[in-house]
Amino acid sequence: MKDKLEYIIFVSFGFLFKILGLKISRKFSYLLAFLFFYLIPIRKQTTLENLTRAFPEYSRGRIKHIAFESYRSFAITLIEILYMPNLKTDEIENFIFSDNNESIIKRYKENRGVILLSAHFGNWEAMALSTGLQLKIPLAVVVKAQRNTLVSDWLNRLRTNWGNKIVPLGISIRQIYQTLKEKNIVAMVSDQRGPEDGIRVNLFGRKASIYAGTAVLALKTRSPIFFGVSVRQPDYSYKTHFEEISFEDLPDDDNEKITELSQRHTSLLEKVVREHPEQWLWMHKRWKY
Repeated sequence: MKDKLEYIIFVSFGFLFKILGLKISRKFSYLLAFLFFYLIPIRKQTTLENLTRAFPEYSRGRIKHIAFESYRSFAITLIEILYMPNLKTDEIENFIFSDNNESIIKRYKENRGVILLSAHFGNWEAMALSTGLQLKIPLAVVVKAQRNTLVSDWLNRLRTNWGNKIVPLGISIRQIYQTLKEKNIVAMVSDQRGPEDGIRVNLFGRKASIYAGTAVLALKTRSPIFFGVSVRQPDYSYKTHFEEISFEDLPDDDNEKITELSQRHTSLLEKVVREHPEQWLWMHKRWKY
């Protein structure tokens, strides 16, 4: 019953935003951020703790401002996701501007698999849809199931509506490996907290656990990794730049190779988060152990 009620509320907001239009609907982001940051705080303390650890030099007031803007950024993303079924194919394709898709296509044409790595930053769902259409190559998108299966099914229908395929997290390593060996493009996010016994990399001057799967798969299949996130602009448009991660000068030891490659894409994430901290999702305990 709880899942059905949540789903009804979820799709009802989508119907409301369809009536209002995207421009007006985005204004609801202030209300949603105020609601879940001040009135019904969800993971507020975790968000503030994460920001304080990442930016110890910032004042309490600045930390609180970034935290609130992070909630508003997530609200904007949610509103846009709920509105996306109403967009035409060309609108989805042009939702995000990428300045170097040619680099990805060039590597893909070398008859090899490609890994597109992103993060919970800006609008990551729109990025996968838009990038697949721009490249004119369907992406195999690694996704984590939501607690609410009805909402999860709705999201998966959206994710596959313009040609992309989904790979459920859990069976992903085996399936992703096969997808890459078949010379396809895999898209995934890289900013989830890894297991307690996972490898550690430096993130904002602190050791953080990370999943090694991306580096392991890239090394086993010799697939290039491109890292990029969708950066929201003041006019609500998005820009991204995919940067290929170098495989040069890696250590000889296999485990050290995995750690170093993981550190390289983590450093790119940190760089963009430092530039736009309000657009990253800070609500998870990134430094839990």
